[in-house]
Amino acid sequence: MEHADLAIVILNWNGKKFLERFLPDVVRYSAPYRVVVADNASTDDSLVYVREHHPGVEIVVNDINGGFAKGYNDALKKVTAEFYLLLNSDVEVTEGWLEPLMETMKDPEVAGCQPKIKSFDRRGEFEHAGACGGYVDRDYFPFCRGRIFDAIEPDRGQYDYATDVFWATGACMLIRSEVYWKAGGLDERFFAHMEEIDLCWRAQRMGYRFRAIPSAVVYHVGGGTLSYLSPRKTYLNFRNSLLMIYKNYEKPLFGMLFRRLVIDGIAAISFLLRGNFTHFWAVLQAHGSFYRLLPTSASERKKYRHLSGTATRGKYRGSVVVAKFLRKIHSFERLNQRLLETTE
Repeated sequence: MEHADLAIVILNWNGKKFLERFLPDVVRYSAPYRVVVADNASTDDSLVYVREHHPGVEIVVNDINGGFAKGYNDALKKVTAEFYLLLNSDVEVTEGWLEPLMETMKDPEVAGCQPKIKSFDRRGEFEHAGACGGYVDRDYFPFCRGRIFDAIEPDRGQYDYATDVFWATGACMLIRSEVYWKAGGLDERFFAHMEEIDLCWRAQRMGYRFRAIPSAVVYHVGGGTLSYLSPRKTYLNFRNSLLMIYKNYEKPLFGMLFRRLVIDGIAAISFLLRGNFTHFWAVLQAHGSFYRLLPTSASERKKYRHLSGTATRGKYRGSVVVAKFLRKIHSFERLNQRLLETTE
């Protein structure tokens, strides 16, 4: 898909050090496509650096820092393109990274795709945010080829085949702009974390597919804005997971939500027993916020009730909670592959 109308949009918030390190390669390896820095009301001199060193890069300035979701929504309203590529500022791209992704988009059923995401610091391993394609289990806990919860796998080429997935990572996601907006964009209530899973779930219900394309490779620093060990991240992940289920689950909600609340309660007790009081409190706060947002969740659920499709691609009919914590399974390839919903 040579010379397609693609805009590579990098959301930045006080990330000058990442722009200095990674933007040159994005510019070098992304021609002839447009590169856009969407600034989320930074207070450092990020934009001074971009203007001085990369005058060909477009700049969009948001009025406030509304987080990942609102930041991208606000910026993309000002970017006209057939395809968006959402790219974290702390991602190192490689030569030839775009061609396999753009080739995948020739299939009109494909809404979006992602490359293989490897760790910038531990280059032989996958990276937490997306790894080699995102899945969900029967309780809608997200995991990846290459990462189950906090268990990160080495990349031995074991997932070097393209496949349908449930979700593509927002760290590096290529998506059709039409689908992005028809699916409602990123849910700004989320602020950050899981908003791309929420978006992909809705797009699947619209009849589209998402793909992981491991022949394209990028390296991600990860945790650049919020550490993976942060209680704030725990809060957002638990809260946003519940918001996502309430909004998108196609069947009656009570049974699914009750099961998730029980599992979350067990997780909270586990944090408490291990002395992780801040994470225990983060789970409680997440549930409190979820309950406070029930009116808006009900409105969101009603808004998309007309979608007739069911999101099944990239779904695991088992429980990764049971697999990881009871059966001590730490890799995707050791999961029962017969329980994976694929179209391959």
